[in-house]
Amino acid sequence: MPEGPELHLSSRFVNLVCKNRIFGGQIIKSDVSRQPVVEWEAPHYTISAESRGKEVKLTLTSQSDAQNDRLQTTSNEKPRTLNIVFQFGMSGKFDFYEAGELMKHAHLNFFTVDEPKMVLSFVDYRRFGKWQVGADWSEERGPCVLFEYPKFRENVLNNLNKPLFNRSICEVMLNQQYFNGIGNYLRAEILYRLKIPPFVSARSVLEPLVANIADDTDQPKIKIEGPDFLHLCHLVPLEVINLGGTGYDPVKGGESYSAFEKWLQCYCKPNMKNMADHNKRTIWYSGQAGPMAPTEVKVRGKKQSRKKIKKEDQSEVKVTYFYF
Repeated sequence: MPEGPELHLSSRFVNLVCKNRIFGGQIIKSDVSRQPVVEWEAPHYTISAESRGKEVKLTLTSQSDAQNDRLQTTSNEKPRTLNIVFQFGMSGKFDFYEAGELMKHAHLNFFTVDEPKMVLSFVDYRRFGKWQVGADWSEERGPCVLFEYPKFRENVLNNLNKPLFNRSICEVMLNQQYFNGIGNYLRAEILYRLKIPPFVSARSVLEPLVANIADDTDQPKIKIEGPDFLHLCHLVPLEVINLGGTGYDPVKGGESYSAFEKWLQCYCKPNMKNMADHNKRTIWYSGQAGPMAPTEVKVRGKKQSRKKIKKEDQSEVKVTYFYF
């Protein structure tokens, strides 16, 4: 599932391919998508993108006819804007290609006016992705772990009195109200690096961090070697961004995913343990699971590859199966 780093890489991709390009005409939604139609009356417009946690916002900005050649603003006409906020679900992403034939699973499509005509498509194989027209960032999502680190840290530590933090740390890390941008592979990598069992209470992990920042000089402080838990929630996603490429994309694969696989230390590694948490999400870990582990342990299959032989021509076809 795309997480904070992948959504940020997607926003950078959109900005790269849409730079100095003019879009126009109807914005086409696929017939099978249940997401809303995008009504946009501007005949010409530009597209820019930004990310926040597990959301990407596209901003469409109208352009007058006089602006089309050099994308320069005019003093006579104020540009209009429209925001579309995307959540990628299990497999959402953006792609940019010649508009001769739309990609399969392309569910929202923006067309350039120049020749050859190109299209920016929101592609979603499983159709769990969503978009909201005329929206802003979701209010129920907390500050971004990547680009709002001080606010993210403050939001967590100021709310430790909430009952949520009595739950296991691995489950709390998927709560986007506090860990906006963290998903399944990131929680495994962060906990593994700090040797924190996934099923210890979140409060036991986080409360020492409150004591460590106390202003009272008489308050004992805990000596921490290296980044603490919340700091790693910021640093580890940045490592994925620095890998470049598209990060986590087992469907398409390619060189960027190979680099991502090499970067992983815990998630889906054959020497690691795994089990389904109380929300039926698979957590990968090493060592002890912790005292709050589910009593009925369900181990998930690991990523594996095998060769399947076609009977009709005996040619080998490599088939890869992913279990998450």
